[in-house]
Amino acid sequence: MLIGEVARRSGVSARMLRHYESLGLLRPRGRTEAGYREYASEDVRRIFHIESLRSLGLSLREVARALDDPGFKPSALVEDLIRRTRERIASETELLTRLGRIGAAGPAGWEDVLQTVALLQGLGSESAGRRQRAALSSVEGVPVPVEALAEAALSESDPHVAGALRWALAQSGDGGLALLAEGLTSPVAEVRKRAVQAIAAMPNREATTAVLHGALTHSDVVVRRSAAPALGARGVADAVPTLIDMIVEEVNDVDAADALGVLASDPELADEIATMLVDCLGLDTVDAPARGRLTQALADIPGGIASRALADLSHDEDRAVALTATYVLTLRRAR
Repeated sequence: MLIGEVARRSGVSARMLRHYESLGLLRPRGRTEAGYREYASEDVRRIFHIESLRSLGLSLREVARALDDPGFKPSALVEDLIRRTRERIASETELLTRLGRIGAAGPAGWEDVLQTVALLQGLGSESAGRRQRAALSSVEGVPVPVEALAEAALSESDPHVAGALRWALAQSGDGGLALLAEGLTSPVAEVRKRAVQAIAAMPNREATTAVLHGALTHSDVVVRRSAAPALGARGVADAVPTLIDMIVEEVNDVDAADALGVLASDPELADEIATMLVDCLGLDTVDAPARGRLTQALADIPGGIASRALADLSHDEDRAVALTATYVLTLRRAR
């Protein structure tokens, strides 16, 4: 077969066939009397082998080695191809995500596009200071989708930058809530913690409160204890048991006590909270420091149950607990 017929049968252009020949990949078996290349069936089969290997992403040099090196073992090359393909997919996915975010920002002109790109680059910078500036600038008229802020908040390890990102998300409403809620299902504990902290900082809206309420039953105790104070501040009574547990265990106990104080503005709930605090005081496992924290929590709970409990605590065997209870009673009587 002449080169034109081979090109038609194989789908490889005559120009590319000549290129293969110049590289030594393809060697026509003969020549016609007129000097034209003449290809045998074995040559055509090799062309298909070349094209098959190229379709896997092999370079022409790698194709030559695969076809001509008797000692060639494909396993290492296949592994390398897998790695390179994954890297390419990751790069393309990152580009697609960035383009999607730029489009979601609704840029009015190229100036908006460039500002958004600069902000996204800032959020991904290795410099914590630059990431923080990018987070703060996101609420200064620079168009940026809240999903970018939410994703950055889930991956941010620097506490100052994380605080800026949570603040920026809070200013943007609850647009990033869905992505943050997905973060609660992450297999990485630190990501779950960042997610619930960011959600807790968002405005008091029905959707946000619903996600936090669901976090109360999360298998991760850190998630539960991060959600409870925010829910208490929003008046969600279901947070009470977790809040009391936080006081006993000395985990963010000041915020937990403050949240109980907010919930206790409801007289019926105040007695219920006081009763639960008193029940904890009666547990053998509660030591003097824990009793002291429970005493301080009772200080913000109105009603007779709390007052009677404080009166009993004023005679506690631990002097610090007794003095705290006596002082609180004095303040309550002076009101």
